Amino acid sequence: MVCTTNLYAQDDLLNELSQQDSSGRVPVTATFKSTRVVNGHSVETMKKKHLDFRISHRFGRLNSGAYQFFGLDQATMRMGFEYGVTDDLMVGVGRSTSQKVYDFFGKYKVLKQSSGAGSIPVSVTLFGGTGVATVNKELEFQDKLYYSAQVLIARKFGERLSLQLSPTYLFRNRPETRGDEKLLLAVGIGGRYKLSKRVSLNGEYFYTAREKNTPTAPYYDSMSFGVDIETGGHVFQLHFTNSLGMIEKQFIGETAGTWGKGDIHYGFNISRTFSFDKKNKRPKSIEQ
Repeated sequence: MVCTTNLYAQDDLLNELSQQDSSGRVPVTATFKSTRVVNGHSVETMKKKHLDFRISHRFGRLNSGAYQFFGLDQATMRMGFEYGVTDDLMVGVGRSTSQKVYDFFGKYKVLKQSSGAGSIPVSVTLFGGTGVATVNKELEFQDKLYYSAQVLIARKFGERLSLQLSPTYLFRNRPETRGDEKLLLAVGIGGRYKLSKRVSLNGEYFYTAREKNTPTAPYYDSMSFGVDIETGGHVFQLHFTNSLGMIEKQFIGETAGTWGKGDIHYGFNISRTFSFDKKNKRPKSIEQ
C-alpha cells in the first residue's frame, strides 16, 4: 500500500512538472466538467481538434399534472456541435425546436488560473453569440436576430469547489413581447461541487436588470440545479430549471416560469466528444 501511494504521488508530481510553463506556473484544470454549468456556458473550451455533439432536452412543467405526466409528455430540444479550433478557442452551432432558432457562437479563453510563481487567481473566457428565430416567417430577417456577449470569470477553490461570475449583454432586435426592452443586462453566478471524480453538483442563477412579471415583460430570473455524470467520452447533465429555452436569448431573456409556483422543468444535456487528432484518437475529457 505504501508503494502504491508513493507511485501515485510521483505520477501527480510528474504531471504538475510537465504542465509548468517557462515562468513556473502550473495551470489549474477542470474548473467545470463541461462547457456548460447548466444552461449557461462555463469557462471551459473544447480541446483542439475535438468535436462535441450535444443534445439538450427540456420537458414540460412539473405542475402540469398527471394528465401531462408531470411534463414528460411535452419536450423541447436543442441539437448542437462545438469544435475546438485550438485549446483556447472554440466555435459552435445549434438548432432549437423552441422558436426554431439557429444559433452560432464562439468562446476564447484569455486567462487561465494557475498556481506557482506568478500565479493567476482566476480563469477568464470571452463568449459571443448570435442567432435567428425563424418561427415567424412574416418578420423581416433583421427583426429575427439577437446578439449576446459574456465575460466568464471562474475560480477553482481546491479540488471540489468552483464558482463562476458571468456578466451578460443581450440585445434582441425585436423582443417577443411588445414593449419589452431590446437591451437586457444580466449577471449570472454559477457553481460546481465535486462529489467524486465523475460526479458533481451544479447550480446557476441569472439576475436580469428589469422589473419581473410585468405586462411588458412577463418574465422571471433563471435558476437551475443539477448533477453532472462523466463516463469517459460522454457527459450526462441532469437538472431542474424554471427555464424552457436553452440559449441565452431564451433562458436569460424569456424565462416565463417561477420556482415559487412550481413552474419547474426537468431536463438533461448529453455530450459526446469525438477526436480528430491523429496523434491521439481517444477523446480528451475536460477532467483530464
